Amino acid sequence: QLLLPFTKSQLAAVQERAVARIARLANFITSYPELQVCPCFVQATVLRHGCSRTRFAMLGRLLGHLTLCCTCLIMGIHQEAVEALYHLHTFILQQISKCPWLHHTEQLQLREGWQARRRWQRLQIRDANEIFLMFVKYLQPSDQVDIILMAINSFKAQSSYSISIAARMVDVLVEGPAFQPGQVLNIVWAIYRNLPSINTEVALNSLDRALLVLMGKYPSEVVTSLLQCSPTCNRVATAMWRVMLTKSQAASPQVLQELLRILMNQSLRKTSTSTKDNPRFLSLAVACMISEILLQPTCLQQVKAVFPQLFLVLLFQVSFITELTLQEVCIFWKEHQQDMCTPIRSAVKSMRVLLCIMGFESQVLDIKAEGGWDALLSAQTHLMGVRIVAREMMKTPRPLPSTIFCHLVEFLRMEDPTWEMIAMVFLIEMLGCTDLSEELDSALEIFPIYLRSQCLGMPSLVLRGILGLTQRPDTARKALVLLPYVMQGLQGADSDTSAVALPVLGNMLQLLEGKTLSITALALAEKLQPLFNNELDTVRELSIHLFQNTMGLVVGAEKQKMKKVVWDSLLPLLFHLHDQDKNVVKASQEALCSAGRFLKWRQLAQLAETTQAWRISECLLARKKSRAKDYLNQSQFYLQSPQETLRREAVRFI
Repeated sequence: QLLLPFTKSQLAAVQERAVARIARLANFITSYPELQVCPCFVQATVLRHGCSRTRFAMLGRLLGHLTLCCTCLIMGIHQEAVEALYHLHTFILQQISKCPWLHHTEQLQLREGWQARRRWQRLQIRDANEIFLMFVKYLQPSDQVDIILMAINSFKAQSSYSISIAARMVDVLVEGPAFQPGQVLNIVWAIYRNLPSINTEVALNSLDRALLVLMGKYPSEVVTSLLQCSPTCNRVATAMWRVMLTKSQAASPQVLQELLRILMNQSLRKTSTSTKDNPRFLSLAVACMISEILLQPTCLQQVKAVFPQLFLVLLFQVSFITELTLQEVCIFWKEHQQDMCTPIRSAVKSMRVLLCIMGFESQVLDIKAEGGWDALLSAQTHLMGVRIVAREMMKTPRPLPSTIFCHLVEFLRMEDPTWEMIAMVFLIEMLGCTDLSEELDSALEIFPIYLRSQCLGMPSLVLRGILGLTQRPDTARKALVLLPYVMQGLQGADSDTSAVALPVLGNMLQLLEGKTLSITALALAEKLQPLFNNELDTVRELSIHLFQNTMGLVVGAEKQKMKKVVWDSLLPLLFHLHDQDKNVVKASQEALCSAGRFLKWRQLAQLAETTQAWRISECLLARKKSRAKDYLNQSQFYLQSPQETLRREAVRFI
């Protein structure tokens, strides 16, 4: 281990002396029976037992350096390297022969090894490639990686070593057994670091082949590693991406699929303590560099195959990027900051490039004309930008809108908070298209999930979409399946949600008939009274109007039950004759008139028509003295009203 660095010395004498010492040591350990090196360091007997003996951890580095020394034009170095490898091969066979657990197959391999040794002796093998191949089957993956890294580093060195042999070593070993993700990362990093200094065709071709082989076997690890090497996609990284995309038909779809997977994995929850390999950072890197890949002409077919998903996940980046931490932005910008767009501008640029190569230049221009691209750049306006983009994408030829709609539904099924708001905004905008009636059922299946969402603004957004459906003859009845969920959502809903839910429920009631209508109207009336005192004027007005409508929709047994509900609402309606909003006052007056007619109480209806509030109070107490306690409880609730006029009326009634 100490001698190994001297084998790369610029002084030939030092180099030769170091290789000679290694040869002597290799010879020494072959004749030293007390040396206890575990034979599990070779692949033939890997991981068969618990091992406490010395491991030959530097076998790969030693073999790699000595093999290159065999190609040296200085005869002394060449001879000493061959001699060292001869003894090293002998040592490996000796250690394997000590294994008591050798299977029949491994015994055959051992005999083949001794036959190779005799051939070495008989023919006095001097060819570095043939010598190297005699060792390959004994190498662990970690040894193979050590040799690959050493060989790649040797490509840029101006030395007497053979670059063709180093290239051959790389070609052979990358085809080997499975590497760990960290080992793949080390190989990709080595290619990335050394590529700018390599100019020989043999070496460059070898690196291209290695990259393609690794991409075929470990697509996820290679793509992730290259993103970590250069998140900003500099000249070297672009060259490596181009190799994978242009020199192999099989690699192109793999690259795009992996990039798509990373974009979809833009979780807000970090899975790594390192910023560079957590999903947030990697997805940002993809969004910023994918435009370079999209411009490669060989990628067009693969891009078409994944266009809808790729387009949507790039759009999702718009909201995601605003969540980046300062640390993540600093790391991302540490290379070529002066030449880069901001992260969000890079993502928007990638979207524009994608649409253009797909032939949607007119949509790109129309979105720009409406201010959509600029709106996407701001956290305050990006939802407006999403709506503009959605409207323009609906103008694309079928079946693309339908395909985008279906992908949005699938994304929303995942219930990922990272993209659910953007996806829902886009989907709700698409609901206005009459050509999506066949795909509507899938959207109706996921709406109940998001009506219960805790995400701020999500239930009201979904309700706006449902409201649009209830206003269209071709979709109104389909939307009725959501009636129980909309009614359930009234309890505990925020004011904005209630303001949209009430018109939806009003439209749905008009679509019901018979017994179903009567039962639903009664159930809804029971839920409306708490909304009479809502903070929003609109909610108070709409809830009172809807309550008034329900009184005329009940029949039979429900009508009797409805009378109790109406009696319970009389005092709140009376108080709201003094509401600060004139529309609420009018709605309350009309509801009291309807209540009088429903209860067949002519005096109440007449007093309500003339707005004689004080006389109505006296009538309530005179008509049913048994309800005095209930009235008192209701009045106490209005003592906490934010409206002074309502508090005053409650005190006066008490």
